[in-house]
Amino acid sequence: MARTLSERLRAHEQQKAKLAEAEARLKLDERRQRTRRLVEAGALVEKTGLLDLDSNALYGALLSLRDGSDDKAQVEKWTALGGRTFDREAKARDEGKEPLLLTFPAPLAKDATTALRKAGFRYSKVMQHWEGLARFDEASTLAKAHGGTARQVGSTAGLAGGSKTAEAAE
Repeated sequence: MARTLSERLRAHEQQKAKLAEAEARLKLDERRQRTRRLVEAGALVEKTGLLDLDSNALYGALLSLRDGSDDKAQVEKWTALGGRTFDREAKARDEGKEPLLLTFPAPLAKDATTALRKAGFRYSKVMQHWEGLARFDEASTLAKAHGGTARQVGSTAGLAGGSKTAEAAE
């Protein structure tokens, strides 16, 4: 059965609207990716301590880096230095931290969940507990403040004949 001209025009308009919507989504995604990249670049500038430079000095410093960005060997040196520094910072940040589970007898208030997330924990809906990497003494203090317990997990806790809990640590 042949479609009428008005039906074909309506279908064409719908296709145009879908394409315009898809194009708008792509532009939004591109803008978000660019914004994220700019924020990351700004954070790196701050992390290196260059944010305190005035705008002209910072711009000049970045322009001098641009000159070396064509040199593959120089970029490899920068990549290695950045990788080593990120690794060193991550090790320092995570030193003394271990995998822990926090359990609570009842659902927590919003302020408690915010504090747990800020301390690096996330909630497992399946296991009904909070888990994350933290220092045991700090995590058990946080858990006790909200009526819960902290428990160590991992290979070292299992070798000691069970896991260490906040009550056992007292």
